[in-house]
Amino acid sequence: MFLSRVRLNPARRSSRPVLASPHVLHAAVLAAFPDPSPRATGRVLWRLDTDATSATVYVVSPEQPDFTHLVEQAGWPSLPEGWIVRPYGPLLSRITQGQHYRFRLTANPVRSTRSPESESGARGKVFGHVTVAQQTDWLLSRAERLGFAIARTSAGHDTDERPLVPAPHLSVTNSGTVSFSRRETRVTLRVATYEGLLEVTSPEDFRRTLTHGIGRAKGYGCGLLTIAPAS
Repeated sequence: MFLSRVRLNPARRSSRPVLASPHVLHAAVLAAFPDPSPRATGRVLWRLDTDATSATVYVVSPEQPDFTHLVEQAGWPSLPEGWIVRPYGPLLSRITQGQHYRFRLTANPVRSTRSPESESGARGKVFGHVTVAQQTDWLLSRAERLGFAIARTSAGHDTDERPLVPAPHLSVTNSGTVSFSRRETRVTLRVATYEGLLEVTSPEDFRRTLTHGIGRAKGYGCGLLTIAPAS
């Protein structure tokens, strides 16, 4: 497995179609691999992080990528390091139970309904979670089977010396709707970006989460969980 970082240049005219459409960026990411098919070891996952002046694509992949085409179209081709690739295996091998990491995740938090007329077990219509509270509960309810728990703050006391309930180290830093064209249809996704502090509860499940992603819409920049040392 490999972890890559590609810096894009938002000021370039040719980068605007790439930054404006997850469908276009998804095609550009997959074009970096001779065979982007999912493997038992993992799949291609990506996420676009942006702010007022910069844009960075993070990619986890079973194969080592070649992002020459993406850098030439939308990046900084004159810089010596158009993109950076690092082996992901060493990080994965160091994961043990009880470790703490800072994390970032952009996901597509949804719920599905089943109508009484549908066949048994059939999934009905999918709805995106809209409120921050719903989006927070969506991740908290999945954390255990994904191999981690959200760390909690120290309890402490309020001004009346009453004990406080520990709160999760979890924030929804961005929430909104992404809409783009895919062939002849219009795709609309509800997305949320999470940041916080987690504790590894199952190293095996957590490694799978890092290499296979979380939730739906993985082809459109959702599902990639990245971690950094808690310190």
